[in-house]
Amino acid sequence: MNKKTAIVTGASSGIGLAIAKSLLDQGYVVVANSRKITKSEALTPSEHVVLVDGDIGTREVGEILVQTALEATGQIDLLVNNAGIFVPGDFAAYSEEQYRTALSTNVDGFFYATQPAVREMVKAGSGHVVTISTSLVVQPIRGVNAFGTYLSKSALNGATKSLAIEYSDQGIRFNAIGAGIIDTPMHAPENHEFLKSLHPIPRLGTVDEIVQAVNYLQGATFVTGEVIHVDGGAHAGKW
Repeated sequence: MNKKTAIVTGASSGIGLAIAKSLLDQGYVVVANSRKITKSEALTPSEHVVLVDGDIGTREVGEILVQTALEATGQIDLLVNNAGIFVPGDFAAYSEEQYRTALSTNVDGFFYATQPAVREMVKAGSGHVVTISTSLVVQPIRGVNAFGTYLSKSALNGATKSLAIEYSDQGIRFNAIGAGIIDTPMHAPENHEFLKSLHPIPRLGTVDEIVQAVNYLQGATFVTGEVIHVDGGAHAGKW
Protein backbone atom coordinates (compact mmCIF):
# COMPACT_ATOMS: atom_id res chain seq x y z
CA MET A 1 0.00 0.00 0.00
CA ASN A 2 2.98 2.31 0.62
CA LYS A 3 0.95 4.35 3.10
CA LYS A 4 2.49 5.86 6.21
CA THR A 5 1.81 3.61 9.15
CA ALA A 6 1.78 4.31 12.88
CA ILE A 7 1.45 2.10 15.93
CA VAL A 8 -0.12 3.79 18.96
CA THR A 9 -0.30 2.05 22.32
CA GLY A 10 -2.81 3.02 24.99
CA ALA A 11 -5.07 4.30 22.24
CA SER A 12 -8.55 3.66 23.63
CA SER A 13 -8.91 6.99 25.45
CA GLY A 14 -7.25 10.25 26.45
CA ILE A 15 -3.90 11.13 24.91
CA GLY A 16 -3.50 7.94 22.91
CA LEU A 17 -6.91 8.22 21.31
CA ALA A 18 -6.29 11.86 20.38
CA ILE A 19 -2.93 10.97 18.82
CA ALA A 20 -4.48 8.12 16.85
CA LYS A 21 -7.27 10.35 15.53
CA SER A 22 -4.80 13.06 14.52
CA LEU A 23 -2.68 10.57 12.60
CA LEU A 24 -5.77 9.23 10.86
CA ASP A 25 -6.67 12.77 9.83
CA GLN A 26 -3.20 13.03 8.31
CA GLY A 27 -3.74 9.92 6.21
CA TYR A 28 -1.86 7.37 8.29
CA VAL A 29 -2.89 3.78 8.70
CA VAL A 30 -3.04 3.35 12.48
CA VAL A 31 -2.56 0.14 14.41
CA ALA A 32 -4.11 0.99 17.78
CA ASN A 33 -3.68 -1.00 20.97
CA SER A 34 -4.99 -1.19 24.51
CA ARG A 35 -6.04 -4.07 26.72
CA LYS A 36 -9.64 -4.04 25.44
CA ILE A 37 -9.64 -1.53 22.62
CA THR A 38 -12.04 -3.56 20.48
CA LYS A 39 -14.66 -3.17 23.21
CA SER A 40 -14.09 0.54 23.82
CA GLU A 41 -15.84 1.76 20.64
CA ALA A 42 -13.35 4.65 20.62
CA LEU A 43 -12.13 3.76 17.12
CA THR A 44 -13.95 1.93 14.35
CA PRO A 45 -12.01 -0.70 12.41
CA SER A 46 -11.53 0.18 8.74
CA GLU A 47 -8.92 0.01 6.00
CA HIS A 48 -7.08 2.72 7.94
CA VAL A 49 -7.65 1.45 11.49
CA VAL A 50 -6.59 -1.90 12.90
CA LEU A 51 -7.39 -2.62 16.55
CA VAL A 52 -5.26 -4.98 18.64
CA ASP A 53 -6.31 -6.03 22.13
CA GLY A 54 -3.72 -7.00 24.70
CA ASP A 55 -1.37 -6.08 27.50
CA ILE A 56 1.59 -4.21 26.01
CA GLY A 57 3.66 -5.42 28.95
CA THR A 58 3.98 -8.81 27.20
CA ARG A 59 6.34 -9.68 24.36
CA GLU A 60 3.59 -11.39 22.38
CA VAL A 61 1.48 -8.24 22.07
CA GLY A 62 4.43 -6.13 20.93
CA GLU A 63 5.26 -8.63 18.22
CA ILE A 64 1.61 -8.85 17.14
CA LEU A 65 1.43 -5.05 16.79
CA VAL A 66 4.46 -4.98 14.53
CA GLN A 67 3.32 -7.95 12.46
CA THR A 68 -0.14 -6.40 12.09
CA ALA A 69 1.36 -3.16 10.79
CA LEU A 70 3.51 -5.06 8.30
CA GLU A 71 0.52 -7.04 7.09
CA ALA A 72 -1.48 -3.84 6.67
CA THR A 73 1.06 -1.75 4.76
CA GLY A 74 4.45 -3.43 4.77
CA GLN A 75 6.10 -0.68 6.82
CA ILE A 76 6.27 1.11 10.17
CA ASP A 77 6.92 4.84 10.03
CA LEU A 78 6.03 5.83 13.58
CA LEU A 79 5.65 4.12 16.94
CA VAL A 80 4.03 6.12 19.72
CA ASN A 81 4.68 4.52 23.11
CA ASN A 82 1.78 6.16 24.89
CA ALA A 83 0.59 3.35 27.17
CA GLY A 84 1.60 4.20 30.70
CA ILE A 85 0.45 4.00 34.27
CA PHE A 86 0.81 6.23 37.34
CA VAL A 87 1.13 4.16 40.50
CA PRO A 88 1.11 6.43 43.56
CA GLY A 89 2.40 5.49 46.97
CA ASP A 90 5.04 6.31 49.59
CA PHE A 91 8.31 4.47 48.98
CA ALA A 92 8.50 2.71 52.37
CA ALA A 93 5.05 1.25 51.85
CA TYR A 94 5.36 0.56 48.13
CA SER A 95 4.27 -3.00 47.47
CA GLU A 96 5.81 -5.57 45.17
CA GLU A 97 2.59 -5.52 43.16
CA GLN A 98 2.74 -1.73 42.69
CA TYR A 99 6.39 -1.95 41.66
CA ARG A 100 5.80 -4.74 39.14
CA THR A 101 2.71 -3.05 37.73
CA ALA A 102 4.55 0.22 37.06
CA LEU A 103 7.52 -1.47 35.42
CA SER A 104 5.42 -3.90 33.40
CA THR A 105 3.38 -1.25 31.62
CA ASN A 106 5.93 1.56 31.46
CA VAL A 107 9.23 -0.24 30.86
CA ASP A 108 8.31 -3.71 29.58
CA GLY A 109 5.70 -2.10 27.32
CA PHE A 110 8.34 0.19 25.83
CA PHE A 111 10.78 -2.67 25.29
CA TYR A 112 8.32 -5.16 23.82
CA ALA A 113 6.83 -2.66 21.35
CA THR A 114 10.00 -0.80 20.44
CA GLN A 115 12.44 -3.65 19.86
CA PRO A 116 10.50 -5.43 17.08
CA ALA A 117 9.49 -2.10 15.56
CA VAL A 118 13.09 -0.93 15.42
CA ARG A 119 14.15 -4.15 13.74
CA GLU A 120 11.79 -3.35 10.89
CA MET A 121 12.80 0.32 10.82
CA VAL A 122 16.43 -0.73 10.42
CA LYS A 123 15.49 -2.78 7.35
CA ALA A 124 13.67 0.25 5.90
CA GLY A 125 16.39 2.71 6.86
CA SER A 126 13.89 5.07 8.47
CA GLY A 127 11.44 5.40 11.34
CA HIS A 128 10.58 7.38 14.43
CA VAL A 129 9.75 6.40 18.01
CA VAL A 130 7.97 8.89 20.26
CA THR A 131 7.47 8.02 23.93
CA ILE A 132 5.12 9.78 26.32
CA SER A 133 6.98 10.40 29.58
CA THR A 134 6.40 12.88 32.41
CA SER A 135 8.11 16.06 33.57
CA LEU A 136 7.95 14.72 37.13
CA VAL A 137 11.12 12.71 36.55
CA VAL A 138 13.20 15.87 36.11
CA GLN A 139 11.34 17.98 38.68
CA PRO A 140 9.70 15.87 41.42
CA ILE A 141 6.98 17.54 43.45
CA ARG A 142 6.73 17.16 47.21
CA GLY A 143 3.65 15.12 48.07
CA VAL A 144 3.37 13.53 44.62
CA ASN A 145 4.87 10.21 45.67
CA ALA A 146 4.95 7.43 43.09
CA PHE A 147 8.27 5.58 43.21
CA GLY A 148 7.48 3.11 40.44
CA THR A 149 6.40 5.85 38.07
CA TYR A 150 9.48 7.99 38.72
CA LEU A 151 11.76 4.98 38.27
CA SER A 152 10.15 3.69 35.11
CA LYS A 153 9.62 6.99 33.33
CA SER A 154 13.20 8.06 34.12
CA ALA A 155 14.30 4.90 32.35
CA LEU A 156 12.30 5.87 29.28
CA ASN A 157 13.99 9.26 29.08
CA GLY A 158 17.39 7.58 29.32
CA ALA A 159 16.46 4.99 26.71
CA THR A 160 15.26 7.71 24.35
CA LYS A 161 18.61 9.47 24.47
CA SER A 162 20.75 6.34 24.26
CA LEU A 163 18.79 4.85 21.36
CA ALA A 164 18.86 8.17 19.51
CA ILE A 165 22.65 7.94 19.52
CA GLU A 166 22.76 4.22 18.76
CA TYR A 167 20.58 4.55 15.66
CA SER A 168 21.46 8.08 14.55
CA ASP A 169 23.25 6.87 11.41
CA GLN A 170 20.50 4.41 10.44
CA GLY A 171 17.68 6.87 9.77
CA ILE A 172 15.78 6.18 12.99
CA ARG A 173 14.91 8.90 15.48
CA PHE A 174 13.86 8.65 19.12
CA ASN A 175 12.15 11.45 21.03
CA ALA A 176 9.99 11.78 24.13
CA ILE A 177 7.40 14.16 25.55
CA GLY A 178 7.64 15.12 29.20
CA ALA A 179 3.96 15.67 29.87
CA GLY A 180 2.52 17.64 32.73
CA ILE A 181 -0.91 16.84 34.09
CA ILE A 182 -3.24 16.57 31.13
CA ASP A 183 -7.01 16.93 31.21
CA THR A 184 -8.15 13.38 30.54
CA PRO A 185 -10.86 11.15 32.05
CA MET A 186 -8.33 9.71 34.51
CA HIS A 187 -8.45 12.95 36.54
CA ALA A 188 -11.69 13.50 38.44
CA PRO A 189 -13.09 17.03 38.06
CA GLU A 190 -13.07 17.57 41.84
CA ASN A 191 -9.25 17.27 41.77
CA HIS A 192 -8.67 19.75 38.95
CA GLU A 193 -8.06 22.82 41.10
CA PHE A 194 -5.33 21.06 43.06
CA LEU A 195 -3.78 19.61 39.92
CA LYS A 196 -3.70 23.02 38.25
CA SER A 197 -1.60 24.30 41.16
CA LEU A 198 1.17 21.84 40.25
CA HIS A 199 2.02 23.85 37.12
CA PRO A 200 3.58 27.34 36.98
CA ILE A 201 1.03 28.06 34.25
CA PRO A 202 -1.94 27.31 36.51
CA ARG A 203 -4.08 25.06 34.36
CA LEU A 204 -4.19 21.51 33.08
CA GLY A 205 -2.69 20.70 29.73
CA THR A 206 -4.92 19.51 26.92
CA VAL A 207 -4.64 16.38 24.83
CA ASP A 208 -4.41 18.62 21.76
CA GLU A 209 -1.21 20.13 23.14
CA ILE A 210 0.36 16.68 23.39
CA VAL A 211 -0.85 15.89 19.88
CA GLN A 212 0.77 19.09 18.61
CA ALA A 213 4.07 18.01 20.17
CA VAL A 214 3.87 14.58 18.53
CA ASN A 215 3.13 16.18 15.16
CA TYR A 216 6.02 18.60 15.57
CA LEU A 217 8.45 15.81 16.41
CA GLN A 218 7.25 13.69 13.51
CA GLY A 219 7.93 16.53 11.09
CA ALA A 220 11.17 17.76 12.69
CA THR A 221 13.53 15.35 10.98
CA PHE A 222 16.68 16.93 12.46
CA VAL A 223 15.45 16.42 16.05
CA THR A 224 16.40 13.25 17.90
CA GLY A 225 17.24 12.36 21.49
CA GLU A 226 14.98 15.19 22.68
CA VAL A 227 12.58 15.27 25.61
CA ILE A 228 10.08 18.06 24.91
CA HIS A 229 8.29 19.27 28.02
CA VAL A 230 4.61 20.07 27.64
CA ASP A 231 3.92 20.84 31.26
CA GLY A 232 3.20 24.51 31.83
CA GLY A 233 6.81 25.04 32.91
CA ALA A 234 6.80 22.47 35.70
CA HIS A 235 10.16 21.01 34.63
CA ALA A 236 11.92 24.37 34.93
CA GLY A 237 12.08 24.51 38.73
CA LYS A 238 10.20 25.42 41.89
CA TRP A 239 7.72 28.25 41.79
